[in-house]
Amino acid sequence: MAGMLIECVPNFSEGCRKDVIEKIVEPFRTYEKCYLLDYRADPDHNRLVVSLVGEPAPIQDALIESSKIAIANIDMKSHTGGHPRIGAIDVIPFSPIKNITINECINIAHQFGDRFNKETGIPVFFYEDAARTPERKRLEIVRKGQYETLKSEIQKTERKPDIGEASMHHTAGATAIGARKLLVAYNVNLKTSDVEIAKKIADTIRSSSGGFTHVKGIGLSLEDRGMVQVSMNITDFEKNPIYRVQELIKIEAKRWGVEVGEAEVYGMIPQAALMACAEYYLQIAGFNNNQVIENCLLDIMGDDVK
Repeated sequence: MAGMLIECVPNFSEGCRKDVIEKIVEPFRTYEKCYLLDYRADPDHNRLVVSLVGEPAPIQDALIESSKIAIANIDMKSHTGGHPRIGAIDVIPFSPIKNITINECINIAHQFGDRFNKETGIPVFFYEDAARTPERKRLEIVRKGQYETLKSEIQKTERKPDIGEASMHHTAGATAIGARKLLVAYNVNLKTSDVEIAKKIADTIRSSSGGFTHVKGIGLSLEDRGMVQVSMNITDFEKNPIYRVQELIKIEAKRWGVEVGEAEVYGMIPQAALMACAEYYLQIAGFNNNQVIENCLLDIMGDDVK
């Protein structure tokens, strides 16, 4: 797998304890050819999102070490937070970056899922392109009812894990492992404390309710900021560009007499997603990405760039 580059964005159910967050992240700093690009935790979500790029083997080794730290420090029986979750290591998605295909990422997800279960004892569900059944392609189906419901239903035929025993890990719950295209985690915060407005807008824009085909969204309260949030995953930013989602949210917010306060990119984002927004809002005609100096230089220098 030399020369292959993947992205992995593991999500952990810890967003409050800084000492635990640093322990979970530390393995990603120590493995050669595993590059920690970003990590951020949110106390309202009670969730840690880590962005990694590197070769498949060292990323997987670091994930196992980090997961064992998470298991030792997170007890799902007492966990609360605004973001849906089924386990201490909630999701582990693999995405192709360079010299690797989505099908190869699917194989990585399946092989890693087997290793992950053997080394941690946590049951594994495969989702998105790695799903072994069509109904599990959507993560929200895998996480239906969250940890609390899955704990009581995991022995049902339709909810049994793809790997492991049909029982939750006694503290760490379950984990969803998948393969997918690059995802944009994008949040829009509204100037109101009425979380029902955020939920109504999320219901309008997400795919499962008849909104954008490649948008998943929920409404959350940001109590410490006195605002509410439409929290989204845009799973295909080329088909559902950020600016289009943003504009619909602004229209819906106006309907409820509410203003958009700010937007957040949570974790890393592909440059192309931002350039599409710049082209739209600046009304640039006939724009080409190679008009950006850095892009042009990268094309010229190619593999000489270290």
